[in-house]
Amino acid sequence: MPEAVVPALQATEDFSLIALFLRADIFVQIVMGILALFSVWSLAIAFDKWVSISGARARAKKFEQAFWSGQQMDEASDRVTDKPAEAMARVFSAGAREWRESRRGAPGDDASKAIVERASAQMDVAVNRETARMEAGLSTLAIIASSAPFIGLFGTVIGIMNSFREIAAQGETNLTVVAPGIAEALFATGLGLFAAIPALIFYNKFSSDVNAFSERLSNFASEVTVRLSRRMHERRDA
Repeated sequence: MPEAVVPALQATEDFSLIALFLRADIFVQIVMGILALFSVWSLAIAFDKWVSISGARARAKKFEQAFWSGQQMDEASDRVTDKPAEAMARVFSAGAREWRESRRGAPGDDASKAIVERASAQMDVAVNRETARMEAGLSTLAIIASSAPFIGLFGTVIGIMNSFREIAAQGETNLTVVAPGIAEALFATGLGLFAAIPALIFYNKFSSDVNAFSERLSNFASEVTVRLSRRMHERRDA
C-alpha cells in the first residue's frame, strides 16, 4: 500500500467515536445504542447494590451489638417492632412473633419444642426473603454480562458486511474503502465488551456479598434459636 494512502485517509475520514456512530448503518447504530444502555443500566444497578448491601451490613452490625449486649430475650423481643426497617431485625421479628406465644402459659416440653421449631422455621423463611430482596437486580447483571458480547458481535458482522458491499460497489479493496466499515465493526465489538466486562465483575462481586450476608443472617437465626430454646427451658423450670 502506498505511503500516501494513510495520510489521505486520515485527512478524509473522521474516526472519532461520535463520527463512527453517526456514520454507521442504522442497524449498527441500534446495536450501539443498546450496548450503551446496557452499560448505564449495569452501573446504576451496581451503585444501588453497593449502597443497599453496605447499608445492610452496617445496620446489621449495630443490631447485633445491641442484641447481644446482655439484655434478656423478653426485653429484646419487646424492643423489636413487628415491621422493622432492618434485615436482621426482620429476621428476629419473624421468630419473636412465635416466641410471644410462650408467654400465654407454662407449656410442657412438647409445646416448648414446637414453639422453638416454629420460631426457627419463621426465621428461615425471613432469611430466604431477605436474600431474595438483596438479590434483586443481580439477574439483570448476569443477562447483560452474557448477552452484550453477542449483541456487539452482531453489530460487528453487520459492519463487516457493509465493508464488503462497499468493496463490491466501488470495485476497490484499498484502505480508504475498507477502513470505515471495519472501524464501525470493531467499535461495536468494543462496546459489547465494555458493557459485558463490568457487568460480570459487578455480578460476581455482589453475588459474593449477598451470599456472605445471607450466611450471616442464617448464623444469627441459629444463634437466636439456641437462645430461645434455652429461655424456654428456664421458663419451664422456674
